[in-house]
Amino acid sequence: MPPEAPSPVSGPSLEARLDVYDLLLHKWQAKINLVSPSTLPDLRVRHFEDSLQLLPFIPAEAHTLYDLGSGAGFPGLVLAMARPDLSVHLFEVDQRKSAFLQTVSRETQTPVSVHVARVESSILPAPDVVTARALAALPELLSLTERWWSARPDCALIFPKGASVDDEIFAAWQGYDFEMEVHESRTSREARILVLKNVKKKEG
Repeated sequence: MPPEAPSPVSGPSLEARLDVYDLLLHKWQAKINLVSPSTLPDLRVRHFEDSLQLLPFIPAEAHTLYDLGSGAGFPGLVLAMARPDLSVHLFEVDQRKSAFLQTVSRETQTPVSVHVARVESSILPAPDVVTARALAALPELLSLTERWWSARPDCALIFPKGASVDDEIFAAWQGYDFEMEVHESRTSREARILVLKNVKKKEG
C-alpha cells in the first residue's frame, strides 16, 4: 500500500476550507500563473464545483486517489477536502505550484501528499482512483497510468474532458480496450466526465 496521508482531525467545514483556498489562490495568482485569469471571476464554478462534481464517481470504499498534473489542485486537492477519508496524492512537477499545494494543504488543514515528480518516475503501487484534468489527451493518460491499471484492472480512471472528448476517445480506442462511462458536465455544456475501468492494451 502507498504511504497513508495523516488521518484528518476535526477541523473546518468544506465551505470554510474552500473560502481559504479561494483567498490563497487569488493571493498566489498575482505572483505565479495558477489558473487562466479569465476563470478567476467564476472561480467557484470553474474550478471548485467542476472538481466536486467528480465525487459521485469515486467508489465509497476507495482508500487512495492519485491526482496527476495537479497544478493549482484541481480536482485532487478539492476532492481531498470533500473526502477526508481518502489518502490523496498530488503529482506536480512545478516547484512553485507544489509549494502552493502544500500551503493550501496546511492552511486548510487538509492532509495530502504532494509529489514534486513526474508521474513516470513514481514507484507507488496502484491506487483505487486516478484523476487528471487538463494534463494530456486520453491516449497519453492511458499510457502514463498503464502500470497501475495493468496491475489493478478495477482502478477507476476519472478524467474530465473538454470539447475534443470524442476525438480523444476515438484515438484511445485505436490502442486500448476499456469499459467506459460518459457523463455530462454540470459546469460546461461541451465538457464530459470519462470514467474508465478494465483497460487493456490491444495486441499488434
